[in-house]
Amino acid sequence: MDNCKHEHTKAVLNRLSRSIGHMNAVKKMIEDGRDCSDVLIQLSAVRAEITNLSKVILKDHIDHCIVDAVKANDETTINDLKGAIDKLL
Repeated sequence: MDNCKHEHTKAVLNRLSRSIGHMNAVKKMIEDGRDCSDVLIQLSAVRAEITNLSKVILKDHIDHCIVDAVKANDETTINDLKGAIDKLL
């Protein structure tokens, strides 16, 4: 993580733990031979969780790190964010 202070770190970690728990549940479903439709529905829920988690991290980064980077004319941090967004989307 960069030197920027993030406001929502605890919430991000809580959401990440919840997502990991759901992935473990999906793994167990597959190990138990559960119906593929049920597994796909759970995977869809996990994807939505991760998308929402990404949004929280992105907003937090923009609100704090990017605002500071713009003030400091730090093009590297701004370009790093652009690259991360390209990979995310």
